[in-house]
Amino acid sequence: MNLHLGRSTFGNSKNLGNVISQEEALNLLREWVKNDKLILHMKQVGLLMKAWARTKGYSEEDQHRWYLAGLLHDADWEKYPDQHCKVIIEELENREIDSEIIHAIASHGPKYFGVQPETEMDKMLYAFDELSGLIHAYSLMRPTAYEGMEIKGVRKRLKDKSFAAQVSREDIADACERANIELNVLIEFIIQHQPDSIN
Repeated sequence: MNLHLGRSTFGNSKNLGNVISQEEALNLLREWVKNDKLILHMKQVGLLMKAWARTKGYSEEDQHRWYLAGLLHDADWEKYPDQHCKVIIEELENREIDSEIIHAIASHGPKYFGVQPETEMDKMLYAFDELSGLIHAYSLMRPTAYEGMEIKGVRKRLKDKSFAAQVSREDIADACERANIELNVLIEFIIQHQPDSIN
């Protein structure tokens, strides 16, 4: 399946700062996505993105932009698997949404979509995506979920290629390198900030 987007620019720079509300974004997810596990994944990544922006001291407006990039990054994956990323990008472009949000979504899988992560937002979405899923899978096999989870336990699961086999270890390593962040730092951040359930 070829998911390359065939372009590297998205949206219009004149739309910087244009966003939809959290309610509008969640309504879009509910309309397009029926898989509760996929919705949970997107909510988790959205909140990780927001938490990262908050720890960097970014404004509430910027935190919301980061949140939207994480929340909507896989919005078309279930309904339009053969056009993953293309459909949500076109939807957000039609809504004249901030071009930086759209570019982050377009670049969250560079080897799949052919778009390179450039901004901090791009790189952190790429970094959180796969690792968030693996850590969530690990939490499900632990009686105390995230409580008491340690970095060494996550790294052990990372080395076990049969655990959460669909998670690309190569993408995780590549994302950490691009974001210039140590894997342990990223793991600890996710353990601390990723909720195990979101209503």
